[in-house]
Amino acid sequence: QVQLVESGGGSVQAGGSLRLSCVASGYSGRRTFMAWFRQAPGKEREGVALIEPNGSTWYADSVQGRFTISQDSGKNTMYLQMNSLKPEDTAMYYCAAGFTFPPRPVIADYNYWGQGTRVTVSS
Repeated sequence: QVQLVESGGGSVQAGGSLRLSCVASGYSGRRTFMAWFRQAPGKEREGVALIEPNGSTWYADSVQGRFTISQDSGKNTMYLQMNSLKPEDTAMYYCAAGFTFPPRPVIADYNYWGQGTRVTVSS
């Protein structure tokens, strides 16, 4: 059973930075891609960034140039470095893993989800 555990959320002022982590366990060695999604209060969950096993990445337009997704395969950990944070980045951030290639930032394509970590950005 795959488990994903996020950490690193918190409260920061606009312009600040946070680094989210997602530790994965229980993998059977299946080829996997991973992603970060977020859900703001009253809004639908949306894809933020994804990373493929070969290191290729995708970012939502709203975070391009400010967020960086990365992974440490040896530690089974994925990261999201968030810089120049804005109040509109306030949301619950979720880590997700999927097996159906090619990777897309589509909720239905992801088989496993973490419990989420909250990010609050004040102006």
